[in-house]
Amino acid sequence: MTYVMRPLLRKFALTAHITTSVGWIGAVVTYLARVVAAETSQDAQTVRASWIGMELVSWCVLIPLTVGSLLAGHVMALCTKWSLFRHYWVLFTLLLTVLATIVLFAHMQTVSYFVRVAAAADTASRVGLRGELLHAGGGLLVLLVIVGLNVYKPRDITPYGRRTLQEQRTESQS
Repeated sequence: MTYVMRPLLRKFALTAHITTSVGWIGAVVTYLARVVAAETSQDAQTVRASWIGMELVSWCVLIPLTVGSLLAGHVMALCTKWSLFRHYWVLFTLLLTVLATIVLFAHMQTVSYFVRVAAAADTASRVGLRGELLHAGGGLLVLLVIVGLNVYKPRDITPYGRRTLQEQRTESQS
């Protein structure tokens, strides 16, 4: 059975979820801007600064917002009428969010490696930047799909959702 929050607490949780989720998208766009700055610059200092900025944005902004969004999404799913397993759109949102979180954490080793390489280089090496462009662009696309699912909320329900709906109808008729 799903615990349903009181309206004031639900609005607070929803505000936290929206804030962290939109912030996550903004942080990815910021990351992409740094990748483009490094990719288009001929100046070694700009390339180095861009890599250092990407790592800083990742550890200090992206990761906290990612974890916050994931946690707030769980609270919203478990403590509202939507439930975690009742609707396909909630399940797909959860799976995509978990996937994006895992990819981000796994990718941080690569980012930190390229920061060390860029810091040691005397020239404006663009090694690894194409991968960063694809990585961050793909991440942004996944996040936009998640937003679409959360806005349009396709109505299909899971077999679990059908079962619980039937149980609720049976209980209300008794």
